[in-house]
This record gives sequence, structure tokens and C-alpha cells, in this order.
Amino acid sequence: MRTTFKPRTTRAAKLGAAALTAACALVLTGCGSGGSGSGSDGGSDAGNAAAQVSGPARQAGTVLDTPFAKPDVVLTDNHGKPYDLARQTAGHPVLLYFGYTHCPDVCPTTMSDIALAKAKLPAADQAALRVVFVSSDPTRDTPARLTAWLGAMDKSFIGLTGKFSAIQAAARSVGVGISPPVEEKDGSVTVEHGAEVLAFWPKDDKAHVLYMSGTTAEQYQHDLPRIIRSEAP
Repeated sequence: MRTTFKPRTTRAAKLGAAALTAACALVLTGCGSGGSGSGSDGGSDAGNAAAQVSGPARQAGTVLDTPFAKPDVVLTDNHGKPYDLARQTAGHPVLLYFGYTHCPDVCPTTMSDIALAKAKLPAADQAALRVVFVSSDPTRDTPARLTAWLGAMDKSFIGLTGKFSAIQAAARSVGVGISPPVEEKDGSVTVEHGAEVLAFWPKDDKAHVLYMSGTTAEQYQHDLPRIIRSEAP
């Protein structure tokens, strides 16, 4: 079964500063040929908080003027156990990403780059960091599938799956738009999701920094020590 990806843009991707227009365009690059269409799931993103950011476009991470709280959601982790995202990552630096394991390029590239950057950190920083991958394709992304896929990059990465409605609400709470996977007439599956990575500081458990698709392993490696210290990159 062939899978295609159509990037999802929400108000969170409209980053408020004219200097960031080029950076926003990175979110619009998809992992695969998504085809035509508006990508609407019948709902509205009008209620999403708009992420306002500070800093020039040349920076890898952009600082949010109004940080996001962690999604208040309990899902199933890649070991088949309930996982309370806000509670079980409290007090840790966290990188949060919504994607899916059948994604042909953007999702695996993003997670691999984060894994490469994490591997360069001191052991104590590696132990503190939580990298959380929440599936936007939960029917196919079973715990076993998440364990195998994420484990090929970093066995400490946390994969979460569950009811799509709960995942979509969690994503929207941090300004990331996702739509239910759609099986096309030719048997392919179209999946739409935002490509942002949100970085949460340990001191207040809020997302202060947003990374666009295309952020490199070197850029994550540069920024992560500051994220871990709850400092702007």
C-alpha cells in the first residue's frame, strides 16, 4: 500500500514575523507527492492559538512569544502501556513531533537528525532529554511498529498511538494541524500533518521553541544544550 503525505498548515505555522516567511515555507514541503486538494478534514483550525515568534529567520529554532503548555492527553506508548504525556515528561526537556512511520521522507529524516544530535550530547543530557513521536496514523502505527521504527534511530525515543480524535486534539492544542488518514481509490493512503518540532523547557514544561522541517542534525546539536538548560537558542 503506497502512502503519500500532504503537509498541513495551521495558524501556528503562520509565524507572525515577516522575516520568517522563508522559514514557514519549509513546513509546506511534504514527504511525498500529496496530490491536489485543500486538505480540510471538515473541521476548523480557527480556534488554534497563533504561535507568535521572535528572532531572525536564519536561526534554526524560533522562540515563541507565547509558549504552549504540553498537551493534556493519555495515549498508548510503544510498549503498549498508558502514557500520560504531561505527567510522565514533567521536569524534562522534551522534543515533540507529530508524524507517522510510513512517511517516505520528512518524518524519518526529522527523527534521524534528532537522534544524531542527541548522540552528541553528554550522557547526563541524553538521559534527561525526552523525544516524543506521536502518530498521526494510529491505525497502522501499532506499538510494535513504533518500537521497530523508532528503535532503528534511538531506542529511548517514545512513540505514542491511540484514538485519532485524542491525538488530533493534542496536536491542535500546540498549534499543529493533522487530518485523518484517507485511503484513496488507488489504494494509496494520504496523511496530512504539520511538520513542526516543539521544544519544551524543563523549568516550566512549556514549548518555547519551534523548529521547522529542514532543521539539520547540526542545528539541533547546537541548540539542544540550551533547550536542556531552559534557555533560548
